Amino acid sequence: MSAQSKLFSRYVNHLPPGELSWIGVRPGRRMAMRALEQTRAVESLGLEGDHRMEKTPGSARQVTLISEEFIQQIGHYLGGIPVAPAQLRRNLVVKNINLNALRYQIFQIGDAVFEATALCHPCSRMEQELGKGGLSAMLGHGGLCCKVLVSGDIRLGDEIRLYTPQQSLL
Repeated sequence: MSAQSKLFSRYVNHLPPGELSWIGVRPGRRMAMRALEQTRAVESLGLEGDHRMEKTPGSARQVTLISEEFIQQIGHYLGGIPVAPAQLRRNLVVKNINLNALRYQIFQIGDAVFEATALCHPCSRMEQELGKGGLSAMLGHGGLCCKVLVSGDIRLGDEIRLYTPQQSLL
């Protein structure tokens, strides 16, 4: 367990659960996002149907995650324009949970277990997707990169919660 993980774990053990509100995959690089109602997260690879599964196994960026609250904030910084999840090119959108509190943590969505590995910084493509200022609107609100620790099915409406190994014993 890293020093950051230990530090964050001390303060987030009472983090209320959130909810999975959007799932998206890209069948190929630079292809449009495809919204799904459910998919399977595959250990060490990513989400079924997403092109990242074919990339380096064990990568720290197998799945990307953002919150509805961050999406609203990005829209605010863009002058109040609505922003669709597919525009941000993240795989999962969650709501009602402090996304930054999940940093360095292990959490569960549906049957799958993930580890948040790093912040997901916006790329220059956001200028194309969101217009001028898109990248700067996302700074600090780009979400998290994650890896899949345990394979499992995930569905819209699934709860997102911190994972403790003791949960599996109950």
